Amino acid sequence: MSDKNQNNLKIFFIKLVAITFSIIVIINATYNLILADKLENINKILQLNEKKNIESVKNKIRLEIQSGLEKDNLLNEQDRILIYKFYKKIKKEFDEIEK
Repeated sequence: MSDKNQNNLKIFFIKLVAITFSIIVIINATYNLILADKLENINKILQLNEKKNIESVKNKIRLEIQSGLEKDNLLNEQDRILIYKFYKKIKKEFDEIEK
């Protein structure tokens, strides 16, 4: 009876170690695949006081503007209509200021 209990205890600990190891691997993989990139981007945003990071953001904005200029239409139809209505409203308010 004691041998059977010891064997059951050994099997239990082997399973416990295997499950613990599996959980650690899954958590590590999840962190590396999903969260690490996002945390790195958040860190860059929070460190915008460093010259290197400011230059990186400026270069990225320039590249996005350049790629946008190469397209035929910068905005989709709904965005154009919305921005045009907003422009007309602002223009009307500025005209009221001049009167």
